[in-house]
Amino acid sequence: MDLDAVVDELYGLRPEEFVAARDRRVRDAREAGDQALAKEIGALRRPSLAAWVSNLLVRRQPEEVQPLLGLGEELRRAHRELNGSQLRRLARRQNEVIGALGRQARRLAAQAGHPVGEGVQREVEGTLHAALADPEAAREWAAGRLVKPLSSVIGFPAADESLLGRRPAPEPKAPARGGGREEEEDEGRQEDKAREEAARKEKARKEDEDKAREAEEQRRRVAEAREAGRDLRAREEEADSAARAVEAAGARLADVEERVRVLRERLRDAEQEQQRARAAERDARDRERQAGRAVREARRRAEKAVARLERPATGAGPRG
Repeated sequence: MDLDAVVDELYGLRPEEFVAARDRRVRDAREAGDQALAKEIGALRRPSLAAWVSNLLVRRQPEEVQPLLGLGEELRRAHRELNGSQLRRLARRQNEVIGALGRQARRLAAQAGHPVGEGVQREVEGTLHAALADPEAAREWAAGRLVKPLSSVIGFPAADESLLGRRPAPEPKAPARGGGREEEEDEGRQEDKAREEAARKEKARKEDEDKAREAEEQRRRVAEAREAGRDLRAREEEADSAARAVEAAGARLADVEERVRVLRERLRDAEQEQQRARAAERDARDRERQAGRAVREARRRAEKAVARLERPATGAGPRG
């Protein structure tokens, strides 16, 4: 039995089955003498309902994993390149795919005997959005071992139309030229048009500069959002690790407290036995002293009796 196999087994179970199965595996590891493995298994956390449904989708529909990962790569590339038409096409495809997978995940949960509501479906779809937006989140989802839904703080911001190459409306055609005063007026209009064209070009140049700055700012915001998402997941992992450490420390404390309780009971029993032994010793010493006195008294009486036997009778004389 190794940890990877146990993890794969446990996160394929329904949430209500998880704890009992985990505890059985902990006992199995302890009986096998592998305390380190038992501790690692005991630290595994029960998945939330939405995480379980996301895992179920990966496990029951593995053929859907790679297409979603490929779509995520296309979306990220289109955002880096700020390709407007590609972004619009992929955004429509993203909505269709995520909606279909969310509904499919909900059907799979019902088939597995655990129907879920729209709220759980939305959390599953949020996990899929996160998997599309970030490669690390995609790898976590594809492993099918989520403990909780992935956060979709990293997403694909809506593309600004100005960043998608929107062009100004074309200039109206110049009217046909006439003669005389009309020709002079037409020349004046041509001069006005030239000034307007120069102003339009200057405005377009400034707009292009603004677009370039906005595009760079957009790239920076996307990079910051991704970095923030990675930092969030790292902090969440640290928090999860700390929670597991607290749980393990609590279990160890409970074990030590139980051992202390047993030792205290043994000490109390030993102290009581010590008191009984001391009382028995005192009684024995008392009996010994009493027996000693009785022996001495008996010895004196015996000595007196012997002395009386040896002493001649009073008034007796020799016979003729």
